[in-house]
Amino acid sequence: MLGFALRRILVAVGVALTVSVASFMLLHLSGDLATAIAGPEATGEQIVAVRAQHGLDQPLVVQFGAWAWRALHLDFGRSFYFPEQVTDLLAARMPVTLTLGVIALAVALLVAIPLGVLAAFYRDTWLDRAALAVSVLGQAMPSFWFGLTLILIFSVNLRWLPVSGNATWKHFILPAVALGYYAMPAVMRLTRNGMLEVLSSDYVRTARAKGLPPRKILIRHALRNAVIPVIALAAVQFGFMLGGSIVIEAVFSLQGLGQLAWESIARNDFPVVQAIVLVLAMIYIALTLAADLLNALLDPRLRS
Repeated sequence: MLGFALRRILVAVGVALTVSVASFMLLHLSGDLATAIAGPEATGEQIVAVRAQHGLDQPLVVQFGAWAWRALHLDFGRSFYFPEQVTDLLAARMPVTLTLGVIALAVALLVAIPLGVLAAFYRDTWLDRAALAVSVLGQAMPSFWFGLTLILIFSVNLRWLPVSGNATWKHFILPAVALGYYAMPAVMRLTRNGMLEVLSSDYVRTARAKGLPPRKILIRHALRNAVIPVIALAAVQFGFMLGGSIVIEAVFSLQGLGQLAWESIARNDFPVVQAIVLVLAMIYIALTLAADLLNALLDPRLRS
């Protein structure tokens, strides 16, 4: 287990380094940052002064080294637009995005896992076909369109839930459903396939031959083994939710990292964009690593 953990940690470190280089170079490849910061009306002297002020006249290797060293100390510099440190901006917006991601993941798992279990248990019935139809619809439907539909039904027509904002827990219901529905199809299909494989295994047939109740076989013997790959998928989907929440946060006006990223891109606030990309990528890498280690702990076959 120790060797497996060390190999996974080394891979995670390599991916983190690659992502940090990519996030740094991405903005530099988009054009002259000094010109973008100074604005379209700036003179040549002003652009030169901005380039020297922000260290943009240094070689890229030197710029990356200085930026990476500060990032390791959670110092991402100062925002070009907001009169705050980038770290303070991220700390203020992060709880909203994390809350949305956790609730959306809970919605996806609470709906997708039981639906996948029932679809496998009642294979080739109308329930199985209905679950697969829901899965296909969830992948085909754009999240922003689904979010707008929820607003139209539950906020505008029925007036049950607020349209936008993040003042109370009620404001997170509709965006969490819209974001969770995006992750639900993958979880449901994986649960269904895992259950079909487990239900046809020898130890499940032995449990049936012993006369154990179907509910006991389903929960104690089948689901416990079929849910192992769902753990890794849930971690991956949570990372996708954090990174893809920009659309949902924009639709529901949630003041999280996604909305901040959208505002920063529109205003050429490069330090904030770099920090958000890096932080979300690190969270995704950490979640994936944790899922791999947990799966290896639950299933010794994965350690080889």
